[in-house]
Amino acid sequence: MADQYDIIVIGAGPGGYVAAIRAAQLGLKAAIVEREHMAGICSNWGCIPTKALLRSAEIYGHMEHAKDFGLKADTYDFDIAEIVKRSRGIAGRMNDGVQFLMKKNKVDIIWGEATITRPGEIKVEASKKKPIEPQHPKPKTTLGEGTYTAKNIIVATGARPRVLPGIEPDGETIWTYFEALKPAKMPKSVAVMGSGAIGIEFASFYRSLGAEVTVIELLPQIMPVEDAEIAGLARKRFEKRGIAILTDAKVAKVDKGKDGITAHVELKGGEKKQIKAEVLISAVGVQANSEHLGLEKAGVKIDRGVIVVDGHGRTNVAGIWAIGDVAGPPMLAHKAEHEAVIAVETIAGKTVHGLDKSKIPGCTYCEPQVASVGLTEAKAKEMGRDIRVGRFPFVGNGKAIALGEPDGLVKTIFDKKTGELLGAHMVGAEVTELIQGFVIAMNLETTEEELMHTIFPHPTLSETMKESVLDAYGQAINI
Repeated sequence: MADQYDIIVIGAGPGGYVAAIRAAQLGLKAAIVEREHMAGICSNWGCIPTKALLRSAEIYGHMEHAKDFGLKADTYDFDIAEIVKRSRGIAGRMNDGVQFLMKKNKVDIIWGEATITRPGEIKVEASKKKPIEPQHPKPKTTLGEGTYTAKNIIVATGARPRVLPGIEPDGETIWTYFEALKPAKMPKSVAVMGSGAIGIEFASFYRSLGAEVTVIELLPQIMPVEDAEIAGLARKRFEKRGIAILTDAKVAKVDKGKDGITAHVELKGGEKKQIKAEVLISAVGVQANSEHLGLEKAGVKIDRGVIVVDGHGRTNVAGIWAIGDVAGPPMLAHKAEHEAVIAVETIAGKTVHGLDKSKIPGCTYCEPQVASVGLTEAKAKEMGRDIRVGRFPFVGNGKAIALGEPDGLVKTIFDKKTGELLGAHMVGAEVTELIQGFVIAMNLETTEEELMHTIFPHPTLSETMKESVLDAYGQAINI
């Protein structure tokens, strides 16, 4: 059978739909297979709807402090049903937007579950995946069950919440991020297991709306991938907001009762605690959706559930590629999107650099926000790098003070000999928007001298970035 397509993409999340669009832009005939919803977990159950919830919480928080800005808001409240409705509506818009982009770029949509029967061939069957909520209408023009062939198959099936034995989510008192995104009512108390981006964002959201929140982290540091100094400052802010935090703490078991859960927590040194809450949010990471795809039969190498790829998305089997969460950490939408472009352009015969994981930014949209790129101070020292470290607090920035956001820090790490920017780490207002400046600087191999001679607009939060660079070389002006 002649190949029907140049590329078939399995999965219509951020990696998958970007791959399909880029293929179409390059003149390749492309199709995308989706079993559940266009736009993937990120737009339907992750990145976008969580930011909608957090925006509502942020505005509510501003209302609580209206008098600090000379404003009067004596009566105000929130409606959790309306907050969730807004969030779900935004997710729906994203879903519809991706369907439009497929039509615009003449990408065929194949609705169902795909299995790779051999390199270059997939079989699509009706989806067995039960939607968590009613699906958005399927595109009017879709293909369905059948066998399809392509010169190249890109697996972009994403990941799902990791489940710990004995603490399986039940959708009632033990939640994953699916249930946490659409609570039927506002819980009075929440325990969060895990302090990565997902756990901390939900802890921040529910605390902003008045819930008693306890975060339980197995490791000694919350937000374990972040620079220790930044994570420590974030922790102080979280605790000041009333979030209780336990580190070096293991949830040994969870008892369910009619009024909620009791988490039995074992602390370092043998101490034990019981944490009672209406709900427990399990946020202990995600696992790749690499099963039931026919990968093993096709001979594709998988390591601990993750498809093994090179820097261009190639697996060990010619014609089979993988991108995004299913291809391993960091499991971030923007990493998936970038991998998609690299893989498709490689397939198209273009010369393209492989993925450089050291230049992938990470962002957590809690209150305060946290963002970073590159090496932490500890990692740089561990690697034997001779470094300079610069720091600049938000309290020295006029815009931060005017915003009522004086608590924050920008930290930069440079190679002492070459001036290479090795890493940047930030906590404070809008740092998730600021971090890209440092990402661009690293990508362009900018030195400290070039950053020092860059003019930053005044008054802006971005000035903290320049001051941090200046501080690394003993030249900070405003502190």
